[in-house]
Amino acid sequence: MEHAHHYSTSQDKHACCHSDGEASAHDLTPLLSVSAIYTCPMHPQVRQTGPGSCPICGMGLEPVETTAQQEKNSELIDMTRRFWIGLAFAVPVVVLEMGGHLFNLYMLVPASLSVWIQMLLATPAVLWSGWPFFVRGWKSIASRSLNMFTLIAIGTGTAWLYSMAAALMPHLFPPSLKNAEGIVPVYFESASVIVVLVLLGQILELRARETTSGAIRALLNLAPRTALRIADDNTETEIPLDMVIVGDRLRVRPGEKVPVDGAIVDGHSSVDESMITGESMPVTKRVGDHVIGGTINQTGGFIMKAERVGAETMLARIVHMVSEAQRSRAPIQRMADTVSGWFVPAVIGIAVLSFATWSLWGPPPAFA
Repeated sequence: MEHAHHYSTSQDKHACCHSDGEASAHDLTPLLSVSAIYTCPMHPQVRQTGPGSCPICGMGLEPVETTAQQEKNSELIDMTRRFWIGLAFAVPVVVLEMGGHLFNLYMLVPASLSVWIQMLLATPAVLWSGWPFFVRGWKSIASRSLNMFTLIAIGTGTAWLYSMAAALMPHLFPPSLKNAEGIVPVYFESASVIVVLVLLGQILELRARETTSGAIRALLNLAPRTALRIADDNTETEIPLDMVIVGDRLRVRPGEKVPVDGAIVDGHSSVDESMITGESMPVTKRVGDHVIGGTINQTGGFIMKAERVGAETMLARIVHMVSEAQRSRAPIQRMADTVSGWFVPAVIGIAVLSFATWSLWGPPPAFA
């Protein structure tokens, strides 16, 4: 069975023209668009074009490359909205159900009326707020990659369906299942609470991943947006950083960031390289010395020759390594994948066996 969809991608270098007719390479950092490559943070072998969910674990996919631009996390926004709406519906359901057991709330709200109110409140909490879990659960069954969303979808779905049948068709249930008021116990509060708690867990996880992505964006923002390019006739033009190509002469003025990796061909200065080396003291740079993109020029100005641009710069490679480390798996993860492959079917099997045993032999009240 194939768990992952692999898509090959390449970063094409598009040529564009400068004012003097020279070609330049397009920015190598892909944009977070529909055509971007997305991967699973837990299963890096899963790659596909565009966002979606992992066919193995059901988690939302995230882009392989993070850009410096802040992108809204649509999944986090959606999960947060579903959580708050689901919570608003779930709280009164819990109060009605637990209040009847703990504080004899049935004196104020009759049990028959309480069941109908719970049904009306729990249905949107389970079906709308928990809809993403049902979609992922169905996909896990269709792809035969059972995961936690399989259990969530089956558990909450079964509880809701059983409770709906108990509320709408109580005459189908044997008398042994009914309480003293003749009401079949329902589990609307269990289904609602499980959905809300799982949504809360998803939100916390998505926020943690958002924090990590923010750290990567902070690294990307160390590079300047533009560079001052010196043409062959010594005219200077400010151009976007993605238009710089290898061999360009660039002027770096005091207080500016070094645009790309290269070597000084004229002038001298002191450069703050603490972002790379951690050394707080500026480093003196003269003709022939190498400078690193993203570091800060301090006292003097100089002219440099671009040697590495785009994804070849040291800063871009650091960002790439951080991204790879974020998605890398510890050895224990392989064991967890193996265990989960047996855990989910085992739980479902035990549940079916328990139901069959209870239905045939009890303990009272047996199903029939």
